[in-house]
Amino acid sequence: MANSMIRGVLNNNVWYVDSGASNHMTSHGEWFRDTKDLKTPSFVETGHDTAHPITQIGKVPLSMQDGQTKYLKDVLHVLTITKNLVSIGQMVEQGLQVTFNPNGCFVEDMNN
Repeated sequence: MANSMIRGVLNNNVWYVDSGASNHMTSHGEWFRDTKDLKTPSFVETGHDTAHPITQIGKVPLSMQDGQTKYLKDVLHVLTITKNLVSIGQMVEQGLQVTFNPNGCFVEDMNN
């Protein structure tokens, strides 16, 4: 599993870029914008077959190196996880290009 990290816009908390994560997720409900409740109960499974309930879905702001604010879309609010995860697969599905090299992880919006 490849992972790297970027800093979140609020409180400089760490986000881990994770090739094994199926979705973006965090336990920090205060970060969310434009949330919506799930129509049916859903769960995220982590190691050791642990099921964590998803409470909401929404977007979360991230501060870019150039000072702009971008948003992670369709982030799962999972109260019981301990790490903030950014899913490489979900970024690619949303039209972003993800590149790793010796200097880090770079994400480019192919739609803009």
